Amino acid sequence: AIFAAAVADWRVANASGEKIKKDGKARTPKLELVENPDILKTIAHLAPGRRPALVIGFAAETQTVIEFAKKKRKAKGCDWIVANDVSPATGIMGGDRNTVHLVTAAGVDSWPEMDKNEVARRLVARAAEHLAETTGQA
Repeated sequence: AIFAAAVADWRVANASGEKIKKDGKARTPKLELVENPDILKTIAHLAPGRRPALVIGFAAETQTVIEFAKKKRKAKGCDWIVANDVSPATGIMGGDRNTVHLVTAAGVDSWPEMDKNEVARRLVARAAEHLAETTGQA
């Protein structure tokens, strides 16, 4: 199971069933946010037999990328985290190239800069190889 991105980390706590109209007093409505359920963590913690053989998450970070990714992999309970630096200076967001770090229990494999499509191909090939070695599935 590959979880490429969080659907949404937050949602409005008290959604209105109607349009929120201006009241003529120039007051800005206050929105309270609550966390959405963590789909990656939920799937990664499923009971054996229900959990996918390989659970892969992503970590888009702006600082200490590998350290945060290692912590995230453990906290979420997933097998692998694909981490990248999305700080504005990298040009990753909206760009067609990426540099990622594959974080596993065995360590970190830092990949060179490549086209995002090649990152995807390489990740799928690595996952297939891993599944073939560990479960006979691919």
